[in-house]
Amino acid sequence: MENFIVSARKYRPQNFNTVVGQSHITTTLKNAILNQHLAHAFLFCGPRGVGKTTCARILAKTINCTNITKEGEACNQCESCVSFEKGASLNIHELDAASNNSVDDIRTLVEQVRFAPQAGKYKVYIVDEVHMLSTSAFNAFLKTLEEPPPYAIFILATTEKHKILPTILSRCQIFDFKRIVPEDTVKHLEEIVEKEHIKAERNALQLIAQKSEGCMRDALSILDKIVSFSNGALTYDNTLEHLNILDEGYFFKLLTHLTEQDLTSAMLLYDEINQKGFEGDTVLYGMAAFIRNILVCKDKASAHLLESIEGWRDQYLATAEKIGTPYLVSALNILNEAEIQFKMARNKRLHVELALIKLNFLQQAIELSMEDGQLVKKKLVDCHYPIRTKKIIPLSNIVVNAEAKLVIETATTEKPIATPTAKPVVAPTSQPSSNPVTPNLGGKKSLLAVLQQKYGKEYDIEEVKESITLNMDILKTCWDEYAVVLEANAKHASAGTFKVAQLNIIDDTHFTITVGALTAQKFVEQERMNVLEKVWEQFQNRAIQFDILVEAS
Repeated sequence: MENFIVSARKYRPQNFNTVVGQSHITTTLKNAILNQHLAHAFLFCGPRGVGKTTCARILAKTINCTNITKEGEACNQCESCVSFEKGASLNIHELDAASNNSVDDIRTLVEQVRFAPQAGKYKVYIVDEVHMLSTSAFNAFLKTLEEPPPYAIFILATTEKHKILPTILSRCQIFDFKRIVPEDTVKHLEEIVEKEHIKAERNALQLIAQKSEGCMRDALSILDKIVSFSNGALTYDNTLEHLNILDEGYFFKLLTHLTEQDLTSAMLLYDEINQKGFEGDTVLYGMAAFIRNILVCKDKASAHLLESIEGWRDQYLATAEKIGTPYLVSALNILNEAEIQFKMARNKRLHVELALIKLNFLQQAIELSMEDGQLVKKKLVDCHYPIRTKKIIPLSNIVVNAEAKLVIETATTEKPIATPTAKPVVAPTSQPSSNPVTPNLGGKKSLLAVLQQKYGKEYDIEEVKESITLNMDILKTCWDEYAVVLEANAKHASAGTFKVAQLNIIDDTHFTITVGALTAQKFVEQERMNVLEKVWEQFQNRAIQFDILVEAS
């Protein structure tokens, strides 16, 4: 049986022109070879599977080629190129720094550098995963890397540039490799399936390119697996099944149910997805990426950022026109929070269903609008107000008859007549007051007397009571009475918190409450308004406020 060679090795580029997606680097290296401006040390850094080690090998083969082409490529026919292809070249040494990262390994390498090449111009040392070297190994390598012999060239490759010492970086010519774009990956895969006589749909290859995330080696590995799975016929459906990717058609259906507030259909669709073996975090992650794609399609200028296969592009653009930006932004926030908290949730399925419920009622819960030139959030709730207030018209704005004006006559003596300090208050009641207070000011009717005469049958007219000074005895009594009310209402946790809380008066209108934990603070905060109403009534002073403190211990 013939030995199978994986595509990543079988179709590994043998010259610069066949390297995919790194033209900015291959062009620079070819020009350096043609102009004989080669540096003594190179650092190739970038993501995995984008061609760092491949370019290092091509560079090592090309600079030792005896018949370099006009384009700066190796001839692949000379003795040096043939020995390189067979793996028998003595001028190229590869070191895996992941397993040879000690000082002794570097010292052995440095000792080999002293010997000149027997054939060819250069001895090339390729150190892969160089960031795995220890600090001592880096230091042992510094001097040789800075001043190597004229025939020695070092090519370092790494995926984590930030882990390399700055002293090493300053001695190297750095080349940054980039991720391979999906279009280049698909084009390269099409060339391979054509050479292998494999039937493959373009949508399936786009799906592989999207799954590989810019890594050509991963894309070729996925291609080999699916070819074996599908027996040489790649379709969109079997690729989707093998890669365990949630089809975007499910997300379009799910979004339709959520925007129509059809919660039943949305929950049934999620149950169908769950039955197919997709975990909740996969659904949340896929839905967030789906919403993100719709958001970038809202503007034609950003539509090229769409991360999807060509078959869904038109549907994305059509959906983006129907759904408003506020809904998409809020949905992304909900999905992001749900994805972050997914690992901590004990009931994973319920956690995802709660996120879907929020998305289902999101349209009627939040509306983004412009108010005074600023973007604000408004909650659209037609009823069930926890606190509902109504603006009261100031008494000074009420037009009163001329006879209701307060007339204060000055006395004939030097001292003025004292104006009563009591302010009139109009309070609605079902029965008139039996003993109205009517102060007499020099024979003229006061404002209080006029109000009693005019509205006495409809309202209870009385003077404002004097406020009581804040004192601990009355405050403690009021506080304990409210704790009893909480106990009667079966709020045992809150009642227990009120019983152990410590009160401290700061001034006439301010006191503090000290509790032992953050949960106790929340219990008191929930009852703040009800407690204040009782305290205001007890002390006849609505200016009284309190702060909740938590013990540091």
